[in-house]
This record gives sequence, structure tokens and C-alpha cells, in this order.
Amino acid sequence: MNLILLQKAEVDADGRAVLSDDRARHIRKILKAEPGKQLRVGLLDGPFGTGTVESMDGTLVVVKCEFDPELPPIPRIDLLLAMPRPKVMKRLWAQLAALGTGRIVLLRAEKVERYYFDSHVIEPGFYNKMLVEGLQQARCTHLPEVLVRPLFKPFVEDELEALFPDHLKLLADPAGTKRLSEIQDLGAGKRVLLAIGPEGGWTPYELEMLQARGFRLFGMGNRILRTDTATVGLISMIAEQVG
Repeated sequence: MNLILLQKAEVDADGRAVLSDDRARHIRKILKAEPGKQLRVGLLDGPFGTGTVESMDGTLVVVKCEFDPELPPIPRIDLLLAMPRPKVMKRLWAQLAALGTGRIVLLRAEKVERYYFDSHVIEPGFYNKMLVEGLQQARCTHLPEVLVRPLFKPFVEDELEALFPDHLKLLADPAGTKRLSEIQDLGAGKRVLLAIGPEGGWTPYELEMLQARGFRLFGMGNRILRTDTATVGLISMIAEQVG
């Protein structure tokens, strides 16, 4: 935990937050803080700041916070992800937040099992905890927006353009012969929407629909990667270009 992340409602008008959960335990046992110790803090979807430990009483830790006047930038990469197996998605949540994603759309492609969308791992009460864990690890405050869309065609036809009107759209698939390094305009200031299909790849119909809406097809070579490996690798590569 490299950042103590606070909800706005946890901070009173004087900038004080009273903590008694895992954050308090981390401050006491890992950071071994004493009154007067300064900590890195941040407001969820807000600015960074500095927190000073005022008091520690049993399980309670009181932190007085001062926040920066400016908000950190929103990550410039959004993700359109064919829903992977629930156990894979469970592993991915914290990594997606830590790497920096603005919006995550989980979509059902033809090669995605319908029952994946019945899993608890795509319930807000579960994934928000995982996302916050990733933010605290990476020292970020922006909580990714998550949209779950179990129908491919209605989403692509009715929502895609409105949600991502000016993005550079990238379509990852083993069928792609062009490499990411050959994509023009990457790093030219646009937000990026990265679409990653299931481990079996997008179907020809799905590829056609996405390309018709401006997605640029590329591949990662001859290796067929698991969804979590491909997702982490591609976001890291793109982040290097777009900042």
C-alpha cells in the first residue's frame, strides 16, 4: 500500500479522517507510524495530498489531511475487453487500476460463455475493492469506470460511438499482421480505446463490425497469450507511447 486512499465522505470539513480498517492497520503495523508522521494520501477520484498522523488509540488512527489544488490527469487508455473466465478477471481488476485505465467495458463476444456474466467478480461490491487495492499499490486516485455489457451487437451498434467518439481505436487479435509499433497516430495526443478479445480470438463477424467503426487491427506475433498476459502487456506498451 503506497498510498492511503480516502473516500470524500471520510474526510471532515477540517480535513480529518478517522480510520479503523486495513488502512489503519497498515499505518500502525507496516509503516509503524507515530503521531506527527506524514503519509502519502489521496482522495478517490480527487487530488493527492499529505496526511499527518494526529493520534492513535487502539484500532483508530486519526489523520489530518492537506490536499493538492490540482487533480491528477485521468489515464488516457480505455479498455474494451471480452469477458475472460471469472478467475482470470478476478486477477485482472487490481492490475487494470494499477496500470491506469479510464473506463473498462466488459463485453460478451461469441466465444465467451454466457455464465461468466453470472459471476460475483463483476459485481461492484467486489471489483471496486480490487480496483482500490490496485490504486493504492500504484499511487493513483482515479477509479476506473466499469460497464458490463452482455450483448455484443447492441453495444457496438448503439453505444460504442457515443462512449468513445474521438478515440484512437486499436483492435488486438491473432489475425492481425500489423504490429503495435506500426500503428500511426499512437502517441499523437488522442485517448486510446484498446479492444482485446477472448483467448480464442474475435470471430470474423466481430472483427468486421469493429473495424467498420474505425478499429485498427494489429497482432502480437505468433504466440497465443492468455487474456491477462495480453492485457497487461498491451496496456503497458501503449502507456509507454501515450503517457
